[in-house]
Amino acid sequence: MSRLLTFLFALALAGSARAQAVEVSALAAPDAFSTPGRDTGLPPELWQGASVRTARTVLPLLAARPLSPAAAQLARRVLATGAAGPKGSADDPALAAARAEALVALGDVAAAAKVLDRAPALDRSAELSRAAAEAALLAGDEARACATAAALTTGRDEIYWLRLRAYCQALAGQHDQALLTFDLAQSQARDLVFGRLMTAKLSGGPPGAASLRNGLDYALSRSLNLDLSAAKPAPAVAAALAGGPPPPPAWDTAAIDADIGGLGAAIAAGPPPAGGVSALIAAAGDAAPARRGRLQAAALLAAALLPDPDPEDAARLAAFEIAGGKAPAGRNLALQAAVQRHAMGETALLALWTAVEAGPGGLAVGDRARIVDALARVGLMADARAFALEGLAGLK
Repeated sequence: MSRLLTFLFALALAGSARAQAVEVSALAAPDAFSTPGRDTGLPPELWQGASVRTARTVLPLLAARPLSPAAAQLARRVLATGAAGPKGSADDPALAAARAEALVALGDVAAAAKVLDRAPALDRSAELSRAAAEAALLAGDEARACATAAALTTGRDEIYWLRLRAYCQALAGQHDQALLTFDLAQSQARDLVFGRLMTAKLSGGPPGAASLRNGLDYALSRSLNLDLSAAKPAPAVAAALAGGPPPPPAWDTAAIDADIGGLGAAIAAGPPPAGGVSALIAAAGDAAPARRGRLQAAALLAAALLPDPDPEDAARLAAFEIAGGKAPAGRNLALQAAVQRHAMGETALLALWTAVEAGPGGLAVGDRARIVDALARVGLMADARAFALEGLAGLK
């Protein structure tokens, strides 16, 4: 009996040791993309096979430059998705900040705020803290923005924090401290707009017109009761004024379909019918010179949505006179490789890289067709259709 008790006791100790080992096992380090901003419908494998180098290059561009409506919608979707990030994105506060800043710039302030709510070591990253402060200011939560500024332990002497601290001191009734901080900020980097608004805040003088360049200007202008409708807002401020991110883009399919026989309406509803695309390709090949360019471009964009074009249709497309686009050859090769790996997030980032360089005016037809095809092949069909419709609507 004693041997049995000894055996059972040993088993119990082993089980307890295993349980303790499970309890103390280290969790994976948080990465820049794991925290969701909202439900986007994209899979948890979104960033599988993606390059962190691409992310570090593209995300700051999305925060700094305007995009077309279709590109902005794609950027908001992929950046708001909570999914394990690319290898190397763990413990990278600069990348996490770039994600949040891009969401703010694209108008999805609520998603950025959710991402930042769970960002580790916020007080030890000036980049993350700035994104959090701007999101709070745009949401009208000045107390939170000021608390973020007060908690920061690094980079406190950077110009943004001096300006925000001066504003927070003014809100707290600390007039003398606010004046000293304001003078220090202006001596380091003079800003006529901030200077005008902050002087009015501190002295009660004439503030002039409202400014909506960023969250701090927005907060200052609101606190001075200025007419916000008279100022041109940055995209992030426009979204704050509208109460949320821009609605999904929409295009006049009736105008699109004037020349292409209902394919615009079909694309808006789902993938276009193969027979209709074949008919458009044939018509574009035989069109008179005055209409040929527009019809060939339309046929190319519609055909890019089909996974396996008919060989005869492909032969006709090969004879079209549409230029290949403006994107660098290396990026086009990288896009092709990402599609072959079915790397959804990488494909989206490479497409957005080309889109951000094209600007809000839109992509060259050749670049757009390549992006439509790539997005469709990795499962981003709704975004592929949006890019196609945007291109069809812009054809002349």
